[in-house]
Amino acid sequence: MKSPSHFFAYMARLRLIRRWSLRRNTVGENDAEHSLMVAMIAHGLAVMRNERYGGHVDENKVATLAIYHEAAEVITGDLPSPIKYFNPAIRDEFKEIERLATDQLHSYLPVDMRAAYDPLLRPDETSEEWLLVKAADKLSAYIKCVEESGYGNNEFRQAEINILREIHEMNIPEAEEFLEEFAPSFALPLDALN
Repeated sequence: MKSPSHFFAYMARLRLIRRWSLRRNTVGENDAEHSLMVAMIAHGLAVMRNERYGGHVDENKVATLAIYHEAAEVITGDLPSPIKYFNPAIRDEFKEIERLATDQLHSYLPVDMRAAYDPLLRPDETSEEWLLVKAADKLSAYIKCVEESGYGNNEFRQAEINILREIHEMNIPEAEEFLEEFAPSFALPLDALN
């Protein structure tokens, strides 16, 4: 009999990790919901890259990377951005904590599966695929801000401005097209979508 692996039990805990914990939320968001949205957006950005810009990225790999992009947080929790990026020392220490958490999570996999999950848990952060995931992560955060503003919640207004600036600074054409083509719909009520 094989010994039990805790990997997927930990991954299921993404739904317990609250995001935006320092802000008053009209609608809460957890890491599982966020990861699904990032995966859908990242996949869409990859399709745009291939169809509109002649790219050759693996759309499914992009989506899968996005699914696991917050994996370490099942061990570390979600440290709010104002704290995580308060100064370079805190940022660097938290990166090390995330690396150690990733190593621990990776160790929960059966040995014969570890090689397949290694590039998902420890992605090449210089790859085209990862850059699309990071753009999708920012776009998901921007959408959250737009939705909260639509509910009349001013708590996210400055974050919306800052995140939009960060998206522009990434200089990723697909992200710019997503902002123009898809993002405005997130500010509309259901009846306007119909």
